[in-house]
Amino acid sequence: MTSVGDGFAWPFQDPQWFSKIVVQGLIAIIPIVGWIALAGWLVMTIDNYRTGRRELPPAGFHLERGIVLFLVYLAYAIVFAIPGGIIQGAGASNDSPGLQALGNLISFAFSILLAFLAPSVILHTYRAGFNGGFDLSGIWQMATANVTNSIIAGLLIWVAGFIGGLGIILCCVGLLFTVPYSMAIIAGVVTWYEQITSGPAASGPASGPAPLPS
Repeated sequence: MTSVGDGFAWPFQDPQWFSKIVVQGLIAIIPIVGWIALAGWLVMTIDNYRTGRRELPPAGFHLERGIVLFLVYLAYAIVFAIPGGIIQGAGASNDSPGLQALGNLISFAFSILLAFLAPSVILHTYRAGFNGGFDLSGIWQMATANVTNSIIAGLLIWVAGFIGGLGIILCCVGLLFTVPYSMAIIAGVVTWYEQITSGPAASGPASGPAPLPS
């Protein structure tokens, strides 16, 4: 992967990109199970991209590959949502617009922080599973070693998430395409991030369930 922009283009270089994306999108409709499968598909896409294969993995229930990344990222999302949620709840209980506004501001700040850390969280989880996903010092060190690159990668992951939600415009049917495509973009961004932080010969995914988020 020569540039971070390749993450947007490489999915379409697979001759079977449409069928793979749509079928994975159909699977992703299933609550919980489908989301874990989508995380596994993301992990497998990273596998391909790291070896230079411009190919999406087959669609399927990749639960073993996705469970770790799914749980790790879910834990981060919940923890980062708690401070702002508590203050928002207190503001609602006391009918205090000021507290609610403060809660919204804190939630936004934590969402920005999570986006900044996301590339490092995903890559650490990919390499070392749960241990890597919760290696807070290692994640922070990687994210802050080159702040500019982390900001770029985090911003593009945020953009991928925005693209994933665009499918709702077409009566939600478009989500079958946009959500898996956004995962393929994230896989490209993470692959690029790994290459610029530690070189393309970095260690591979951890063994066992969900070597990964992913």
